[in-house]
Amino acid sequence: MDKALEKFGDDIAIAFSGAEDVALIEYAKLTGRPFRVFSLDTGRLNPETYHFFDQVEKHYGIRIEYMFPDAVEVQGLVRNKGLFSFYEDGHQECCRVRKVRPLRRALKGLRAWITGQRKDQSPGTRSEIPVVQVDPVFEGLDGGAGSLIKWNPVANVDGEYVWKFLLTMDVPVNSLHSKGYISIGCEPCTRPVLPGQHEREGRWWWEDAQAKECGLHKGNLKQGDAAQLNGNGNGAASR
Repeated sequence: MDKALEKFGDDIAIAFSGAEDVALIEYAKLTGRPFRVFSLDTGRLNPETYHFFDQVEKHYGIRIEYMFPDAVEVQGLVRNKGLFSFYEDGHQECCRVRKVRPLRRALKGLRAWITGQRKDQSPGTRSEIPVVQVDPVFEGLDGGAGSLIKWNPVANVDGEYVWKFLLTMDVPVNSLHSKGYISIGCEPCTRPVLPGQHEREGRWWWEDAQAKECGLHKGNLKQGDAAQLNGNGNGAASR
């Protein structure tokens, strides 16, 4: 993490959505260096998540750079297929419109982004993520393959340790965690997990797919899983 933060600049930003990302922001704050934070507002987050974002901004004295989906694309999707089409044909199409394309726009202005991915978050898709990599999917400021660096500083950190750090530092966390939510996404696609269930089982629970990724980290998927993902939601592999 320290090596990543040594190079903080206007063209590097932390991708923020959940608990691990608060840990990254806390580390960044402790360095005393300026840093940027961006987040994807899909328009379908829980009210608790919006309150959480506000708490983080006030706690750290920052302004999160929110990226929103294109209104025309969202309008077209909802008019053509309704508000909950993902329950019938998979989450990828909605995620592509509400998350992947806004992320692509955000990353076009960066040379590197920092994520809170952990290997133990999803054994099926994240068990091999490196700490530092050339982003295999997205393009950065200079454009083209290899133009964007992706840092995953907590890749090798156990989730329990992350939570111990957050509690020790007394930083904001999403109140949904106290209600059984572990991995938190959009409200219609997230539910609490039962004791003994893995944290990702609360995401897109109606699907049988092993590759429980929305497309933001599609580079984690092996070829077979990526092909399955592509076929779910009308060719959703835009990332």
